[in-house]
Amino acid sequence: MSKLPAALSQLPFPVIGSPLFIISNPKLVIAQCIAGVVGSMPALNARPAEQLEEWLIEITEALAAHNLAHPEQPAAPYAINQIVHKSNDRLEHDMAMCVKYKVPIIITSLGAREDINAAAHSYGGVVLHDIINNKHAHKAIEKGADGLIAVAAGAGGHAGVKSPFALIQEIRQWFDGPVALSGSISTGDAVLAAQAMGADFAYIGSAFIATQEARAAEAYKQSIVDSNSDDIVYSNLFTGVHGNYLAPSIRNAGMDPDHLPVSDPSKMDFGGDKSKAWKDIWGCGQGIGAITKIQSTADYVAQLKREYAAARARLVIPA
Repeated sequence: MSKLPAALSQLPFPVIGSPLFIISNPKLVIAQCIAGVVGSMPALNARPAEQLEEWLIEITEALAAHNLAHPEQPAAPYAINQIVHKSNDRLEHDMAMCVKYKVPIIITSLGAREDINAAAHSYGGVVLHDIINNKHAHKAIEKGADGLIAVAAGAGGHAGVKSPFALIQEIRQWFDGPVALSGSISTGDAVLAAQAMGADFAYIGSAFIATQEARAAEAYKQSIVDSNSDDIVYSNLFTGVHGNYLAPSIRNAGMDPDHLPVSDPSKMDFGGDKSKAWKDIWGCGQGIGAITKIQSTADYVAQLKREYAAARARLVIPA
């Protein structure tokens, strides 16, 4: 068993909802937490920057009210994602807000910084860092992250190319702290498989886009329902970092998904102008073949729990 910090040791269900750029909002985060999984959102989703404090108040108060009314079934903690990249000129402001409201979990991406980790630790927060290979995993822990999010092949958005089997086994050779696995996970069976491989949690993103609470266009949600892994394109064109995207959205933008140019990584930008690309080009992972309908977050998590229980029962093998 991994050594888990308090914020992660008593989760009702071993799932962390990944922060969805533009799409995640307080409504989705609150619904995820009440359903029993960690809800998360990027700090940059709050625009203008002053809105982040309003959203943190909304989430904090809603979860506190739920826990007061339902002490027997408390909500899972929530997380805020910080893009640790030089183009994010809001990082200091947004992290200060997280410290002020004592955000339980900070998810850092695209760069590991000791000062960000120290800020979270100052009030007892936990830091999980996105990585796509073992080298980056070592750097993240060396700089003070508490745990890792292993972003394997097939994950939505900025995904790596490593097999989840390779990535998890390499990390577990030296790290016994919290690890979440990301990459094509959208069923309860896959949640159990992630644990069997050595991860503590499954990290699920694309499936939550097709929920009623998600702040995504209805066409985006329906495209997830209608598509499968054959409709996913891996490209670095849109942000300078390789990621997975829905081919129909690329065609709708007037481009050929089979013949995309290569971007210059030095042009990578997570400032305000880049948000438009994510509105027109839809990030998505390869696990969407299992998503067959748009439903509430509560119903989707309940489905995950049923599938997880059935998978566990199916795999009881006599000694």
